[in-house]
Amino acid sequence: MSTDVTSPALSDYDFIPYLDAAGLLPSQYSKSVGIYAIFDRDKTLQFVGYSRDVTMSLKQHLVRCPDFCHWVKVKTIERPSKTLLETIQSAWIDENGECPVGNGADAAQWTQPIDAKQQMTEDETALYATATNEVEQAKTMKTIARRVEAELKSILEARGVNEPLRFDPKLKEQGLLNIKPVK
Repeated sequence: MSTDVTSPALSDYDFIPYLDAAGLLPSQYSKSVGIYAIFDRDKTLQFVGYSRDVTMSLKQHLVRCPDFCHWVKVKTIERPSKTLLETIQSAWIDENGECPVGNGADAAQWTQPIDAKQQMTEDETALYATATNEVEQAKTMKTIARRVEAELKSILEARGVNEPLRFDPKLKEQGLLNIKPVK
């Protein structure tokens, strides 16, 4: 890990495949604080973020935006501060010449839990509308979230992802999907 306090150039870092040959994320960044840049298949910058656990954040982004997570560049920081991380993030975005969509127009898609309510079918919408109390609504939302989760896992499986994924069961009742750390 680095203790360098200057803003390193994004171009100084090598592209790392988002998934290895076994379909797993780069584990060397697990529980590492750092800043990372995510690129699509064509190595176009999509998102720049920072995290206390880079691998966990990469997993969240893969689930939320699977089509745009193909390459990554990472700088770990031994003695991080929010100011330092934000400075490097800004420098990498500036170096890119334009704000990546994940840090601009599509920021919520990259940073917020998946909202299964936005993917409800007409039948599910009708079923939810007829739920007579909060318990029935929560059960309906959980069912919808499970369907969306199954579709998402199918997409990830087709991509060759073998990373263990566990979604927070409490959030499913609200119709939200967010990765929960596997212990």
